[in-house]
Amino acid sequence: MSDLPPAPAPGAILEAAIYASDLDAAEAFYGDLLGLTRMFRHGERHVFYRVGAAVLLVFNPSETEIPPGADALPVPPHGARGPGHVCFAMEDAEITAMRSRLEAAGVAIEQDFLWPNGARSLYVRDPAGNSVEFAEPALWAG
Repeated sequence: MSDLPPAPAPGAILEAAIYASDLDAAEAFYGDLLGLTRMFRHGERHVFYRVGAAVLLVFNPSETEIPPGADALPVPPHGARGPGHVCFAMEDAEITAMRSRLEAAGVAIEQDFLWPNGARSLYVRDPAGNSVEFAEPALWAG
């Protein structure tokens, strides 16, 4: 690959996608429980949330696997089956508050621990089985 021109390294992740077949349950979890701001929903195909400067895309895989129609945007078909993963950046006190909220809502805490570098991570599952992590940004510092 040495004959390739230099790669312009991306500066941030603009969007991340997870997949859920029940968008109503996804909205109850990400919007109502986690408090993310819903940008918009398109029927049973997807619902998008603002997360700081980024966007969380929640797609229904049975809908996004369908090729776009002639009058639609030319987004290639895509989809995933099985649990995915998303991690939200939060400070320790915010993670503690989120844990209390999740427990009050009956969401099982999968793990809550400190990494070797001292950063905290809290793991739960969303209604589709995706792994949802809340972690201190120090996890990836340095």
